[in-house]
Amino acid sequence: MKIGLFTWPFNDIPLEKVLRFASRLGCRAIEVATDTGRDNHLNLDKVLRGGATEYKRLVSSYNLEISALSCHIDSQLIGGPHGLETDRIFHGSPEEKIRYGVERVKKTIECAAALDVTVINGFLGCVNFSWVYPWPGGGELWEKAYEQLVERWTPLLDYCRSYGVRFAHEPFPQQQAFSVETAKRLLEAFNMRRELGFNLDPANLMWFLVDPVAFVEEFGERIYSVHAKDAEILEENIRYSSILLLGDKDHPRRGFRFRVVGWGQINWRKLITALLMANYSGVLSIEHEDPWLDRVDGCIKAFNFLKSIVPEKVELE
Repeated sequence: MKIGLFTWPFNDIPLEKVLRFASRLGCRAIEVATDTGRDNHLNLDKVLRGGATEYKRLVSSYNLEISALSCHIDSQLIGGPHGLETDRIFHGSPEEKIRYGVERVKKTIECAAALDVTVINGFLGCVNFSWVYPWPGGGELWEKAYEQLVERWTPLLDYCRSYGVRFAHEPFPQQQAFSVETAKRLLEAFNMRRELGFNLDPANLMWFLVDPVAFVEEFGERIYSVHAKDAEILEENIRYSSILLLGDKDHPRRGFRFRVVGWGQINWRKLITALLMANYSGVLSIEHEDPWLDRVDGCIKAFNFLKSIVPEKVELE
């Protein structure tokens, strides 16, 4: 198991400077975003026009590898929703949004293959997340939404297979799969095909009170990527705001917030043990979204915490 860095929080900083930081920190891999507005570290068109070799050489010159490509924002457009909430990603009709999302994900798949990357992370989307509630009109509509996802995503998973790439869905609010139960239903809807797995972000699961260890125990062999991000639920604030992040998500009275690894409530020793038992040998990709800690300092703290507990093989001299 290796420690890596998800570079998107540093999207405003030149790639080479971020690579230098990751390498000096001790990371062994990076995850890079290809999304519209987050693609300063990887331009899809440039790589696909013959820039893959140069890009790989630059990354490897810092003794790093690419663990995964991320297309979370653009891939959301395929499953939905397709109203005002996704206009900030791409402004257009539902059909235009789906078409744009498909185009961007296809390019990400092609780019991954060109860079010898076997996993892309993203969101499958959700037609209408309110359908998860039985009133008004949920239930049957939620089940039908799985059918819509299968229809839209099956050609893309076929595309993944043709390029030797797997798609790792990240369970998260506003997704058709956000818990153990819904993730199991998702795999069943896709007939358990191997191109589809999960990008485990334990903080996202904790947001909806799902135990990330239970998720690993259920889907161990389907976990293709892991984000190292912590979270905390403040009981004294839950009575005020529940777990929702309305308005200012960084408000000190919010009942839930993301934290740097080691500063939250996730039991990382237990989680890493579960990953080891599931034979996960990939990367723990540090993702900084802590509203109270500086991103550079936060990533340093996260790395040092993980370095102290991630098992290593040590030879006696």
